[in-house]
Amino acid sequence: MDFGRLITAMVTPFDAEGQIDWQTAGTLIDYLIDEQGSDSLVVSGTTGESPTLTEEEKLKLFAFAVERAAGRCKIIAGTGSNDTAHTIHLTKSAEQCGVDGILLVAPYYNKPSQEGLYRHFKAVAETTTLPIILYNVEGRTGVNISVDTTLRLAQLDNVVATKDCASLEQLIQIVSAAPEGFNVYSGDDGMTLPALAVGAYGIVSVASHIVGLGMKDLINAYVAGNVEEAARLNGKLFPVFKGLFHCPHPVPNPVAVKYALSLKGLPVGGVRLPLVEANEAEQAFLRNLIQ
Repeated sequence: MDFGRLITAMVTPFDAEGQIDWQTAGTLIDYLIDEQGSDSLVVSGTTGESPTLTEEEKLKLFAFAVERAAGRCKIIAGTGSNDTAHTIHLTKSAEQCGVDGILLVAPYYNKPSQEGLYRHFKAVAETTTLPIILYNVEGRTGVNISVDTTLRLAQLDNVVATKDCASLEQLIQIVSAAPEGFNVYSGDDGMTLPALAVGAYGIVSVASHIVGLGMKDLINAYVAGNVEEAARLNGKLFPVFKGLFHCPHPVPNPVAVKYALSLKGLPVGGVRLPLVEANEAEQAFLRNLIQ
């Protein structure tokens, strides 16, 4: 399964009552595929506010995205949690929804050992035929999937990739030793070009909601060997990469990108507590950034 080089971690649109806005969700899927060049979409990932989506909402989103995309891009379901049994249950249910792949975040809060991480992911992988992308984001989970554990998991037939938000050094170590066909994705928009330069395959992006076509041009330029053009595009896009997470101080994802989408003429609603919407200063910064 090739998920492409530009994967968008899609926001979940909400209405004024904080419920999923299905009409806007359909419009957003079309926009990300047709206007921003996404090769695949992650549904119910961190950017989709998975911690505050119910299981019923997640399954409806998976089925809805599959139907709406209609084969135009791959749909990847975020089914990871800190409970192995529940992760297996949700993964099996997502498979029945027709998704193309699974994104599994490292178990959060309970801080398992590396052996515990391996056994968790292995247990899930053994219950599905779908391709699995690991998701390593220590800043949110409190645990790093080490290089050795990632490479060990890469030996499993259906563990096909990792989205890694660790250091460039860790990306280099994974890329240099991974088996053929195992793809490494950066999970940090600002690291897109450096990650490609050390052998990563692509990016799982938030900024692609806003500058997806520009990111696609950057990736294509680098892959074609036009490093100078890729560097130029990276310099042009970098303020957006940084600004969506620091506007002008750190804000939790997806607060900024949801407001930025409204500035692009695609209002996707607010965020669910405990997240709160961008304040006036943050909104002013984002208005300047997007303009």
